[in-house]
Amino acid sequence: MVSTHPTGVQHSGSQYLPQRRDTNPNLSPNQELLPLTARVHNHDSLEIGGCDVTTLVKQFGSPLYILDEETLRSACQQYRDAFKQYYKGESQVLYASKAWNCLAVCAIAASEELGIDVVSGGELYTALQAGVSPNKIYLHGNNKSREELILAIESGVTVVADNWYELRTLVEIAQPGQSIRIMLRLTPGIECHTHEYIRTGHLDSKFGFDPNDLDEVFTFVSQQSTLDCVGVHAHIGSQIFERQPHQDLAAVMVQWLRDAGKYGLNITELNVGGGLGIKYTESDDPPSIEEWVKAICEVVQEACAIENLPLPKLLSEPGRSLIATACVTAYTIGSSKVIPEIRTYIAIDGGMSDNPRPITYQSVYRAVVANKMSSPVTQTVTIAGKHCESGDILIKNALLPKTEPGDILVVMGTGAYNYSMASNYNRLPRPAAVVVANGEANLILQRETYQDLIRQDSLPERLKI
Repeated sequence: MVSTHPTGVQHSGSQYLPQRRDTNPNLSPNQELLPLTARVHNHDSLEIGGCDVTTLVKQFGSPLYILDEETLRSACQQYRDAFKQYYKGESQVLYASKAWNCLAVCAIAASEELGIDVVSGGELYTALQAGVSPNKIYLHGNNKSREELILAIESGVTVVADNWYELRTLVEIAQPGQSIRIMLRLTPGIECHTHEYIRTGHLDSKFGFDPNDLDEVFTFVSQQSTLDCVGVHAHIGSQIFERQPHQDLAAVMVQWLRDAGKYGLNITELNVGGGLGIKYTESDDPPSIEEWVKAICEVVQEACAIENLPLPKLLSEPGRSLIATACVTAYTIGSSKVIPEIRTYIAIDGGMSDNPRPITYQSVYRAVVANKMSSPVTQTVTIAGKHCESGDILIKNALLPKTEPGDILVVMGTGAYNYSMASNYNRLPRPAAVVVANGEANLILQRETYQDLIRQDSLPERLKI
């Protein structure tokens, strides 16, 4: 369940606006609650990317994902430029597209010189269709199908081998004389303070080779002429605010790099994963993108100097910290229910089908009323979704101004794992999404229709009424 606001005076929705970029051009998007272009115009309505949110809802309907192009590009640029500034070797930032994989998002990331991290054949296909260069695509996953591996090989992308099954399958399907570019995912055994379901670096994890198997893994790979092992990969989790776990990870991975050389493996790439957190609430205090990158670069360079190793190509895979803050979700408020001395419910026209994170991870969000940004906060309400599920609560004890049916509620920080985890629960069509920039809004995902919901249905002749 979603937690309450902190105690203290809450003034209005305007308090969540980011600092002005003209006075602080280096704002790190992951440290803000609203997109960098968020403003309140003179009609007291929220504006993002130069577009009035209430007008967007009138034009495109609700629920509506609104992606701010400037915020996404700024995050991409900050990652890219920080690695160039602080790392003396070659570097490559990859967008972890499981956060939100669609043609437009992949295209924006690629246009900012980022590669794409994909975790399925569908995500790989989307990235390729968006025009991403195969040599900048890396395929992850703990149980890649034979078909997915064949697609990856035929497309020329790098396969991040996760386990023995995948290694042996790759050797089996390789053609004579073929060279398959791979990395090895290893489990570093590093804990970090995050939700149990999004910790992937500790030893008890479904991901990656156990570090105790390194000798056997390196020996096997070194004996396979069809496997071109170019690097090692590890990832320790998501929504992380601590710097030390990633610094520890970088040091451990350089040791793996050293050990691989003993088996004749020419490891030239080191992928430290992602996981930098974002600000979902006022109390969240993540490092900036630049701070995170700087810490990683310094540790890798220091460890390589100690081991007398040349600097590898340094890769990272941010997802949430690139896309989450860049997007908000707009809903239309409908019914309400007052339970005296207990709770007031306000219902919206979406919920767990377009944002399953609260019911899945007990994730915390903040919200504003887009058409009443300067109105004083006067009520504590629980924002309920419309699904036939008592646990469909988007925000518990939200502080809002007085609302009425038809008001537009905006939930912040919904770019990561909202659309990508969306469902058709209760047969609700999935929402539309628009990208906004310089006062222009472009549709990037069409709203599903009822016809879409039955498109894959098949009714046998004998069951027809």
